[in-house]
Amino acid sequence: MSEPSDKNRLEFPPGGERIAKYLARAGICSRRDAEKLIEEGRVQVDGTRLTTPAFKVASGNLIRVDGKEVQKPEETRVWRYHKPEGLVTTAKDPEGRPTVFDKLPSDLPRVISVGRLDIASEGLLLLTNDGELARQLELPATGWLRRYRVRARGNVSDGVIAKLKSGIEVDGVRYGEMNVSRDEQSSGGTNQWLTIGLREGKNREIRRVLGAVDVEVNRLIRLSYGPFELADLPPGAVQEVPGRVLRDQMGRGPKAEMADDGTVRQPPRPRKPATWAKAKPRDKPKPNKPRLNKPARTKPGPTKPGPTKGKPSAHRRRNP
Repeated sequence: MSEPSDKNRLEFPPGGERIAKYLARAGICSRRDAEKLIEEGRVQVDGTRLTTPAFKVASGNLIRVDGKEVQKPEETRVWRYHKPEGLVTTAKDPEGRPTVFDKLPSDLPRVISVGRLDIASEGLLLLTNDGELARQLELPATGWLRRYRVRARGNVSDGVIAKLKSGIEVDGVRYGEMNVSRDEQSSGGTNQWLTIGLREGKNREIRRVLGAVDVEVNRLIRLSYGPFELADLPPGAVQEVPGRVLRDQMGRGPKAEMADDGTVRQPPRPRKPATWAKAKPRDKPKPNKPRLNKPARTKPGPTKPGPTKGKPSAHRRRNP
């Protein structure tokens, strides 16, 4: 097989951004999926097909995926979406079931979901046009708290709650801390509502963990994801997170603390001291001491002998 000519070779620019990260920020897919696209030969840069993800692109490169030009990444945007039950969180379902993206408004740009909710689950689903951000927020290392309202059938005793809080292993998979609190009993008494908070967000984690302690989940609603709340967003509705709120929460969300009842405790925002602020006064100001005019120091001369011990000096001797 002959070597490709220099005309068809791509030069690796010293600067720029890795192609997989660029595609993720452009909202094409996640970085991992972008690497798969490159391996399959579906990505071109300036008319040349890429064979390795170890390539950096610059602002002047023309990038195509499956023959379609990739637009430059826009400013990061995030939306809150109230996912109804019965939708699959995937771009295309091989079984032909309706997906989340089939039900989104037509004027919404291409977006990626932050994590997933299975077909039987509902509630808050975050959407973003930045695949790199989506990947970052999905990682358990990010530490963002996911809070759920769960209707379950079974005995959720104090012992079960303590067991779930310390973490358990199910089918060889270790699940971390899960804070569970009982909310109320339904009219029949067989079902009860729980509030569950967790940070890992593994696939079907709540259903698998509760199933391991003989508790069946028959409804699951995600109430929050990090600092973002479902609130009163109606099912099927989409609402963009304001840019100001997004910039504020991106820095505070991962540092949120989880209370025993599964709620979020946000740390106080540090105040940046103003450069023009006055210095803090002392508790007890010291009085200004007057300066004493001390004589100038001179070179010491010979010292005079002191008075003799035992006898008073002649000038102090009294007459008899």
